[in-house]
Amino acid sequence: MRITLTSVLVDDQEKAERFYTDVLGFVKRHDVPLGTDRWLTVVSPQDPDGTELLLEPSGHPAAKPFKDALVADGIPFTQFTVDDVQAEYTRLTGLGVRFTREPATAGPYTTAVFDDTCGNLIQIIGPAS
Repeated sequence: MRITLTSVLVDDQEKAERFYTDVLGFVKRHDVPLGTDRWLTVVSPQDPDGTELLLEPSGHPAAKPFKDALVADGIPFTQFTVDDVQAEYTRLTGLGVRFTREPATAGPYTTAVFDDTCGNLIQIIGPAS
């Protein structure tokens, strides 16, 4: 058994596509129209055949209260691994990304948390410098 697809609930697929590709640097893998929504996935350019991230429309009535509660409590929805958290923090802040938690080291890891502009907090993690 292996993980091939995971998702993040997004308020606006167009905005999510721009953020996750143009800002974060993911590559669009699938874009299939499904009525008013799309089956829209992105992958890491370092692993184009790896796990896909579905930019899932958050139209279900439970999605907004769930996402709002996570954001209010400062809890990231998901996590991405990077080689150097400080370098990625610098790159992303230069692109206008708003971080809710600056890089901090705990044991062997450094983490930081940013707002994905689509209703989620996302954590980045990498080895401590």
